Amino acid sequence: MSAFDDPLLDRRAAVLALSGAALTLLAATPAKPALWSQTVTTSPIGAFLVGNPDAKVRLVEYFSYTCHVCADFAKAGSLPLKTQYLDRGLVLLEYRNLVRDPVDMTAALLARCGGPKAFSGNHQAIFAAFPALIAKIQQATDAQTKSWFEGTTGERARKIAAGTGLAALMRARGYTQAQIEAALDSEVAQAELTGMTNIGLGADRVEGTPTFFVNGRNAGVTAWPALKSKLDLALKAS
Repeated sequence: MSAFDDPLLDRRAAVLALSGAALTLLAATPAKPALWSQTVTTSPIGAFLVGNPDAKVRLVEYFSYTCHVCADFAKAGSLPLKTQYLDRGLVLLEYRNLVRDPVDMTAALLARCGGPKAFSGNHQAIFAAFPALIAKIQQATDAQTKSWFEGTTGERARKIAAGTGLAALMRARGYTQAQIEAALDSEVAQAELTGMTNIGLGADRVEGTPTFFVNGRNAGVTAWPALKSKLDLALKAS
C-alpha cells in the first residue's frame, strides 16, 4: 500500500480541512460582545442606543438633566437595568433627551463628548453631579442667569458650562477645553436634541420626565421597581 492509500493520512487531511473551514467561519462571524451594554450606536434621530439590537424588548427613556426624578432614577435604576437587562442582551435602551432649559441643553451637548462609546459614562457622571449642579444654579446671580438666555445656543452653553461646574466635570473626565467647546458649538447635535424634544412633545405626547416606553407603549411609571415589573412582563410576553 502506498502512502497515497493510507487511511490515516486521509483522516488527517479531512480533519485539517474541517479545521480550516471552521477557522474561516469564525473569522467571518462577528464576535458577540461579552456584555451587550458595550454595544452603543446612534438612532436615525440622533439618540443613543445601548444594548442588543435584536433584543425582544425595546425601552425608550425620555429624560432631562435638570429633572430631579430623572436623577433619582439614574441613581436607583441605572445599575440594575444595565446588569440584569442590557448586559444580558434582553433589552435595547434608547436614550432620548427632552430638553427643558438652557442648562439641560448644555448638559445634553456635553454628554455627547467622545461619541457613542463615551455616552453612558458621561450620562452617569452628569446625573451623579446633579446636587452640585442644582446648587450652582440656585447660587447664580440674576445677571448671570440672564446671560444664560442671551446669544447663540453655543454662546449660552459656554457660559452655563463654566458657571455651573459642568465644564470642570468634563475636564475631570479627561476632555480638553477644545473638545468641550466643540461639543457645545455643534449645530448638528443642537438640532438633534431639539428634534428629539419636538418628537417627544409632539408625536409621543410626553408630558414630563422621565417617561418610559416599553415596546412602543407608554409605561406610565417613573421609578425603577415599577419599570422593572413592566420589563419583566414584556419579556414574559415576548
